[in-house]
Amino acid sequence: MLHFRFNISRIWLAVKAPSFIRHLVSRSFVPAPLVTSRLVSSVAAIASLSFSYAALADIDVYPPNWWVGMEKSNVELMLHGDGVANYSASTDSSDVTLVDTTRLDSENYLFVTLNTKSAEAGNINISLSAPDGTSQEIKYALNARNPNSQSRVGFGPKDAIYLIAPDRFANGDETNDSVDGYKDSLNRTNKGGRHGGDIQGIIDNLDYIAEMGFTQIWSMPLLENAMDAYSYHGYSTTDYYKIDPRYGSNAQYQELSEKAAEHGVGLIMDMVLNHIGSGHPWVEDKPSDDWLNNKGVFVGTTHKRYSLHDPHAIQSDIDAFSDGWFVPSMPDLNQRNPHLANYLIQNAVWWVEFANLSGIRVDTYSYSDKDFLSAWTTRLMEEYPNLNIVGEEWSVNPAITAYWQAGSHRHDDYVSALPSVMDFALQNAVAEGLTSKEGWNTGLTSIYETLATDFLYGEPNNLVIFADNHDMSRVYSQVDEDINRWDMTMTFYLTSRGIPQVFYGTEILMSNPNTEDHGIIRSDFPGGWSSDAKNAFTGEGLTDKERWAQSRIKQLLSLRQDYPAVFEGSFKHYAPVDGVYAYARQAIDVNKDNHDKHVKSKSPVILVILNKNDKASTVNMNKYKVVIDGRKNMIRLKDDKIFAASQSVTLAPMSANVFIVK
Repeated sequence: MLHFRFNISRIWLAVKAPSFIRHLVSRSFVPAPLVTSRLVSSVAAIASLSFSYAALADIDVYPPNWWVGMEKSNVELMLHGDGVANYSASTDSSDVTLVDTTRLDSENYLFVTLNTKSAEAGNINISLSAPDGTSQEIKYALNARNPNSQSRVGFGPKDAIYLIAPDRFANGDETNDSVDGYKDSLNRTNKGGRHGGDIQGIIDNLDYIAEMGFTQIWSMPLLENAMDAYSYHGYSTTDYYKIDPRYGSNAQYQELSEKAAEHGVGLIMDMVLNHIGSGHPWVEDKPSDDWLNNKGVFVGTTHKRYSLHDPHAIQSDIDAFSDGWFVPSMPDLNQRNPHLANYLIQNAVWWVEFANLSGIRVDTYSYSDKDFLSAWTTRLMEEYPNLNIVGEEWSVNPAITAYWQAGSHRHDDYVSALPSVMDFALQNAVAEGLTSKEGWNTGLTSIYETLATDFLYGEPNNLVIFADNHDMSRVYSQVDEDINRWDMTMTFYLTSRGIPQVFYGTEILMSNPNTEDHGIIRSDFPGGWSSDAKNAFTGEGLTDKERWAQSRIKQLLSLRQDYPAVFEGSFKHYAPVDGVYAYARQAIDVNKDNHDKHVKSKSPVILVILNKNDKASTVNMNKYKVVIDGRKNMIRLKDDKIFAASQSVTLAPMSANVFIVK
């Protein structure tokens, strides 16, 4: 646990501190390199109990450690403790420069900026001096970075993401179901309560995740949510540097990352930049008066995201969207404050380094300050040029979504370094296209026309695509529990352009009949609790239909394992005709000198044909000769049946047909 506080006002700690700290490390309460990030007082200072600045009994340092060799050499420490702003700071380090100290409105925060450009890995000493001459010392750790940290490669089109609600996936450690000091405790009968799922539960089932074919895990937030109720979802952060103990520990999150990597699976962290939980210490003790939007008083957001792009908008509408809160329990952060902005930027960098992340998902992306988002993405991509970050912009208008992606065509000179966005426009189009009647401008045409707007995006193949997620009705419910429509939907998402994300339980047809309640949508995964009669991890108790769905997802995901270059390549589609829609995926070669792209002539082609008709349809494969391009044979994925690439093929009613053309 990173946030262990040393209470130096107690004489027993002054006397016993060295052995006490060694005991903590030996008991694995706190990693040894991080102990040095806490305030340790000299015995002489503690013995003087009557001095006027003894309020520095408890102090936290954020970030709790840093690394040498970062692209940006400055790091700004936030020191938090009673009266700490009354102290001056200095360092005796010869290779670290103390650049600046800043006090804001609260006397309980001091911001100390260090320049580490010439630093080597090790501990440095920061002295805090009171006006009466007494002083205390912080030992701060500057660690060596992991090899190749800066050049890490993030998730991409060859990957498939498994989205997990950690409280509802698997309970691997029953001892942390309820934790002293946290009011929201285990209540599995409450749909909005905590059910006990945790990090250990994910670790225990990495074999299942990898064997299904998923290569990335995106977990809903795992940081501390010390809220009185409804804390399981994780989006009300109360400590940006601490894993919620009901999920595990920081060390256990590192373990998840390490063990996932051993399975060939990367870890994507869900980050919340826009708001905090009302239980965060910043609510009662703001570092500055402008730390929270609307002076810390609830004013609801309008959710009118179009105001950010509207050429006719007035500023008050823009402010009402950006500065408004979601709900009273989620105070909105003012990232225009440079110290808060820096805090959030450094926090993201810290977690990438600490947990060896392969990517970041940003919640409620566009609600944060626009200039801050530009600075945040730019800094992250400067530190990690090949990292992937996906922003949640819940708009079904591709022009609005595309605005935020790096390289997109924009109506202004806004700079964004965000590599990816969630493709809500495509999600909406597919749901509509596969459930509405076919017409000249309805049905499959909705999908075709949405993909035709890909010219708006900087890189459409780097968009994250999905049939559903933790905030919407499950896909099996969206298609009225029609297994054929479910198959068409999932086949499309696992073979189309972009990076597919699958919500846990989709593979076994989890649903939310007759309700949109999030607690039901995020139901427990069967087999994640020792008392469960049904176990999706082993297959015990699954129906034949659920078993088939699970095997179908695994089969479709195997394509990404077998043909990664194809999914990193091109997407070409044919306009729908008479309820039939076809598209092809092909690997491409890129000439590094002139960036010219061309299809690899001898590589396989994956051809997908959706037949939405209630009767069989026969297609002449010569129609697709441009993408087949002289290849002779086709293997149908579902049954390995071989066809000549030039023959006609009969497609079953309401079917998704995948062919590997060689």
